[in-house]
Amino acid sequence: MGVTSALRVKEVDVHKTTFRTCYGHYEFLVMPFGLMNTPAAFMDLMNRVFQPYLDQFIMVFIDNILVYSKTKDGHDEHLRKQPKNVFEIRSFLGLAGYYQRFVEGFSLIVAPLTKLLRKGESLVWTDAQQLSFEKLKSVLTQAPILIQPKFGKEFVVYSDTSLVRLGCVLMQDGKVVAYVSLQLKTHEGNHPTHDLELAAVVFALKI
Repeated sequence: MGVTSALRVKEVDVHKTTFRTCYGHYEFLVMPFGLMNTPAAFMDLMNRVFQPYLDQFIMVFIDNILVYSKTKDGHDEHLRKQPKNVFEIRSFLGLAGYYQRFVEGFSLIVAPLTKLLRKGESLVWTDAQQLSFEKLKSVLTQAPILIQPKFGKEFVVYSDTSLVRLGCVLMQDGKVVAYVSLQLKTHEGNHPTHDLELAAVVFALKI
């Protein structure tokens, strides 16, 4: 399983990563893998995180985490790591979010998990979170029925909204190219319906 660096750069050191392009100045907020010492630093952290499991069923090599098992059932069990804190939930959602355009109703599926990330929310793992966790793992391991877009042909965008989320589908020739959804913040759900409908259209076109 390949992973990308999510190690935050210390705030006082962010300015040291500044680089300039013709479009402006930019800074790295997380550690880029292009730097010489990055792989070693990342491996060191991963080895500390997975220390109890090293040489039992996990091996870390540069930006890859290898999970190995003697049996299929054992492998399934090794990969079943229920998030235990906000950091692990955010990490899992970050990985899953990369594939959200392939998942219909993504924001609806992850809603119970994202709820735990709200400020002041107690970290209580209920059946709703477990169902969300299992459902997300399931849809991420199934092949999505999507088509490759053919540019030059007509696209159709469908969008819809509710008081809690926006949803959009990009289609061509009656087949799905991509799904996109967005969970609304609590105060955003107070807007008039026509404003939310327009927001869904704008959101779809931006994506």
